[in-house]
Amino acid sequence: MRSAKVCIIGDFAVGKTSTIARFVKNAFSEEYLTTVGVKIDTKSIETDHGPIKLVIWDVAGTDELSNIELAYLRGSAAFILVADGTRRNTVDNALRLREDLVAQYGDLPFVAMLNKQDLSQQWEITDDELEASRVAGVEWIPCSAKTGHSVGDAIESLADFIAGSSNEGM
Repeated sequence: MRSAKVCIIGDFAVGKTSTIARFVKNAFSEEYLTTVGVKIDTKSIETDHGPIKLVIWDVAGTDELSNIELAYLRGSAAFILVADGTRRNTVDNALRLREDLVAQYGDLPFVAMLNKQDLSQQWEITDDELEASRVAGVEWIPCSAKTGHSVGDAIESLADFIAGSSNEGM
């Protein structure tokens, strides 16, 4: 079975760890635990291009990638960008993180997840801002680690893309 390293990045407390727990274990906890360094989970899934094992590196929340975070990202096949819809600054910070990652490692495939869809009435992000972001090349997928809304679909679509890309030329 093919495996692919995927890093999840975003600002502090946007729900990265909860998103991965929802995807890998179908679980959610209200308890907030700060990730220190990196936490690694795996999940094997079947894609349209065959099975793939995702090795998911949950990188500690940050609004700026240091040399340590950049080292964690080395060798990634793709990344997951997460922001919190209830905090506009986390979207801006996530877009900066993406720019830093692209500058260091090139234009890797990614999925952008706008978390806390279950709190959409409290979102600070407007539909116009989401549209402007899409036009600029980042299509945010509204999701909720708490309810599971769109979490699996978003990550599985990225896995399918990775599996299809790695089958080219074989």
